[in-house]
Amino acid sequence: MKKRYYFQLLVSALLLSCQSKTTGDKGDAIYFGGPILTMEDAEPTAEAIVVKDGKILFTGKKAAADKYVGDKTELHDLQGKTLMPGFIDAHGHLTSRAGMEQAIDLGAAPYGTVNSIPDMIATIKKYISDHPMPADMPLLGNGYDDALMVEHTNPTLAEMDAISDTHPILALHASGHVSVVNTAMLKFLDIPETVKDPPGGHYGRDPKTGKLNGKLEENANFMALNKLMTKMPVPKVKPGEESQAMQNLMKAQEEWLKYGQTTICDGRSMGPSIPLLKEAAAKKLLVADVVYFPDYDMYKDKIDDFKPEYMKYTDRLKLGGFKFSLDGSPQGKTAWLTTPYFVPPVGASKDYKGFPAFTDQFVYDGLKKVFQHGFTAQLHVNGDAAIDQALGAFKKLKEEGVYKPEMRATLIHVQNSRPDHIQKIKDTGVLPSYFSTHVYIWGDWHYTSVFGPERSQFLSPANSARKAGISFTIHHDSPVTPPDLLTAVYAAVNRKTQSGRILGPDEKITPMEALKAITINAAYQYQEEDRKGSLKVGKLADLVILDQNPTTIDPLKIKDIKVNETIKEGKSVYKQKI
Repeated sequence: MKKRYYFQLLVSALLLSCQSKTTGDKGDAIYFGGPILTMEDAEPTAEAIVVKDGKILFTGKKAAADKYVGDKTELHDLQGKTLMPGFIDAHGHLTSRAGMEQAIDLGAAPYGTVNSIPDMIATIKKYISDHPMPADMPLLGNGYDDALMVEHTNPTLAEMDAISDTHPILALHASGHVSVVNTAMLKFLDIPETVKDPPGGHYGRDPKTGKLNGKLEENANFMALNKLMTKMPVPKVKPGEESQAMQNLMKAQEEWLKYGQTTICDGRSMGPSIPLLKEAAAKKLLVADVVYFPDYDMYKDKIDDFKPEYMKYTDRLKLGGFKFSLDGSPQGKTAWLTTPYFVPPVGASKDYKGFPAFTDQFVYDGLKKVFQHGFTAQLHVNGDAAIDQALGAFKKLKEEGVYKPEMRATLIHVQNSRPDHIQKIKDTGVLPSYFSTHVYIWGDWHYTSVFGPERSQFLSPANSARKAGISFTIHHDSPVTPPDLLTAVYAAVNRKTQSGRILGPDEKITPMEALKAITINAAYQYQEEDRKGSLKVGKLADLVILDQNPTTIDPLKIKDIKVNETIKEGKSVYKQKI
């Protein structure tokens, strides 16, 4: 009996000895010394995590993590900073932001300084003065916002003409759904006085004279913008350099990394965007994972061509589904509502409700085609009429067995939601992704002009979704705002407008619930919860280090938290400059 006991001890010792000598169980890096938020309910915090070969090898107590220390293990003392999973961009527009890298910045506070029409005129004039160019060079400005400028109105054609009568100028609204142009740009784009409104679009006209007033809405705006992009001169680059478009894409990627995101979205990819993303992937230039969604209307006859790329990363690029845009912007007053706008836009009647982009039949047929081909979809829906249209199509398709909840189709923005939508969203099995930053940036505008005091209380109703057991995400919709998810978290937690008004206090959620919306819930939306979104053994070591703990800091200071470092699969891809 003793011999058998000693033999067992000997075997155990030999096994332990072999394990201690094996380099395979040693970590490449260990993080400790600060709060570690895992996003895992079973173990919400940890004292340390161990990273090996780009994945998480261990999470738990620091003492237990020490056994993974080897000769080459890097020890990272957080020194009180907070570590959590890398943020996941549930909806943004990477290539759109890249396309605006060369545009004149016309953003208003809190992110910009163009807070009035005179500011806008002066900014563009200064750009012309500071940049020698031909007198007829077309110019693109981005980010002006009548909702935030003191006049609360769009610049007139006369005001745009006052900037220049030779330079064609297009200024894109912050929402991306509206633009204003000068007479030179109307001529440059061959838009005659007799032009007819395109389906899903509108050319603004002076209510007294009936003449074009320089405002372009929805498809009229998109058509003008696309044509302008094809006619803009291509900047020359030095031999051996990447194209200007590729350089801009890399700058945009750096912005997302700076804001802590390790997975990036390119929603409504179209035109040159898809070839550009594929080129970047092929050249190994994508540092973060990029999920792209081609515009359905543009590619509806070619969707089979995308089949090999669906839900599969190749050099960090993955097709996530197709994008449908059913209406416009609430702050730009082009979103499609069932009840008139609280204050109609200039020139519109008091019963103005915005307008749809597509018919019910088009939406139903399009979604059916996408789902039958095995893809999922994201649907841009801001107004409650657009949400009704989407949910009606989903209900019918689910009853027919065409749509299944495991496809995880997503309603994007869902701004003008109604309480009755919550149960319908749950019943159809779609996921809402809320643009919560609206409450902070444009909440006062919604309260006083867009929806009015009552309807504005239900903007981005994340808490109602939570109580109903619906998995939801939160996004930034960059370039509508910078790719700033911490401000989106701040808005969802506090529901506080720029003036200090609280919109819908019952819709507040906790910091942890908001953080899950940009990590594990977003991973679930993208069907990647098995490899991203939380700090769990076996998942990718996609991490972000913050200078403060969002769960313990004063909630009103969450938007001031800084990203110190972003780590993709164990490799540092951004560090804050001290």
